[in-house]
Amino acid sequence: MNERLRELAPARRGGKPFGITSVCSAHPLVLRSALRRAAQEGGDVLIEATCNQVNHLGGYTGMTPQAFVQLVGNIASEEGLDKPRIIFGGDHLGPNPWRKEDATVAMAKAEAMVAAYIKAGFTKIHLDASMGCAGEPTALDDELIAARAARLAKIAEETAREIGGALPLYILGTEVPIPGGADHVLDAVEPTSAKAARSTIAIHRDVFIREGLEDAFSRTIAFVVQPGVEFGSENIIAYRPEKARALTVLLDQEPQFVFEAHSTDYQTVGALSSLVRDGFPILKVGPELTFALREALYGLDLIASELSEDYGCRALATTMEKIMLDDPSDWLGHYHGHKDALRLQRHYSYSDRIRYYWVKAEARAAVNHLEETFRGRSIPKTLLRQFLPRLEEREIRTMSMAEIAMGAVDDVLQKYSLACRQN
Repeated sequence: MNERLRELAPARRGGKPFGITSVCSAHPLVLRSALRRAAQEGGDVLIEATCNQVNHLGGYTGMTPQAFVQLVGNIASEEGLDKPRIIFGGDHLGPNPWRKEDATVAMAKAEAMVAAYIKAGFTKIHLDASMGCAGEPTALDDELIAARAARLAKIAEETAREIGGALPLYILGTEVPIPGGADHVLDAVEPTSAKAARSTIAIHRDVFIREGLEDAFSRTIAFVVQPGVEFGSENIIAYRPEKARALTVLLDQEPQFVFEAHSTDYQTVGALSSLVRDGFPILKVGPELTFALREALYGLDLIASELSEDYGCRALATTMEKIMLDDPSDWLGHYHGHKDALRLQRHYSYSDRIRYYWVKAEARAAVNHLEETFRGRSIPKTLLRQFLPRLEEREIRTMSMAEIAMGAVDDVLQKYSLACRQN
């Protein structure tokens, strides 16, 4: 099932590039949308979990890697998708969830997490040891980052051989965009320089060979660099191919690799297609998917408020605001401004940090209440036009809330699907 990933670099060299969408979300409706699209299109699907979201201690979703794989597998069965067509990826695997602790402690926990991911069946492993831990500089040097990545790779290799599982493919690199987007307004984002990328590749190659990990390095398919795309709370930096040309040239000199593009959320089909063509064929998307989900749910929240006096006025949005104010840990420090600006960002920011709160019991209850309100009801076309105008022309008036929300997510996935198909 990893053969599709192994083909990315040869396809680019042969002048027939294609891409693959990396779906980075643990929300069941997002996962179902991605798995349904894969079942319909007949291809593989890459589903990734991040270290903060899913780890051996539960992460913010409360799921271990094994539980995440089980969840995805159950949904895939319901959608008629064969499990071998699912590629499971681990994103930002390293000490990040424990970076406030001493490096010795944080790295030990990172090792345990990597082992848990491998045991659960994850075969695409992004190793990210780029962040400093307690008492260390925020940005570490490439040599230390590579040494820590090699240490984690060694655990992955040993665990895979111990369980008789597939040996993983690796994604390496030190210039990793901020997970979930930047926390401030951006004017521009400079791509990684070819010199820096060349140095990163060389240092990792040397360190892996020195540590006896030549075979593991031979299965490294991509490095993470900054192609010049990013999104902040309120704005998006679009891809400009001419600014990333030097990185494309570097791939001609390093034919083993492609680049993995993080933070591609909210880019146009044209920009995403250019990224695939230029050597960034692994397109990671997460916040845009849950942003579209929230957009649809909030539209339905407004429709329900009009349909039923018993529902209440914007019951879902009101509940989400209360939850986020009661526990500000996942947005405070990421959003800035006066109280009205903070309120708007909590709900409508491109970085979509509200996604951390959908797993809470109160949020699940509010979504269930919304779904019950629509059960057995049709939605007047006039209300769709008012609150979900993009869905007006679809035959969805008797669809369930979940189907409508998944349709919004699928609109985003369709954009990526189109971009990944090259001539």
